[in-house]
Amino acid sequence: MREEDGYGAGSIFLSFLLGGLVGAGFALLLAPQSGSETRQKIRELSEEAREKAKGYVEDVKEKVTSGMDKGKGFYEEKKSMVSSAIDAGKEAYGKEKERLSQEPNA
Repeated sequence: MREEDGYGAGSIFLSFLLGGLVGAGFALLLAPQSGSETRQKIRELSEEAREKAKGYVEDVKEKVTSGMDKGKGFYEEKKSMVSSAIDAGKEAYGKEKERLSQEPNA
């Protein structure tokens, strides 16, 4: 799958994780065990899933923050370049205007 199709690595991983959790939940509920054993396994599974989700969220936050920092740096760099280009254009316009005003009208 490609990211152009809207399926990035993160969404594929999250889908895989959620599918595994749902499958494990059904397996626990349908397994021949006592109610207390099943509830204990469900608690353990949910705690494990919560920890994995926290780790995944932290990874995503770091990537987003890093991307935003890179984007801000890129923006500032381009903003500086555009500002310099505008200043150079204004200076060139002023020089040309002055040059034309000094030429005799023909």
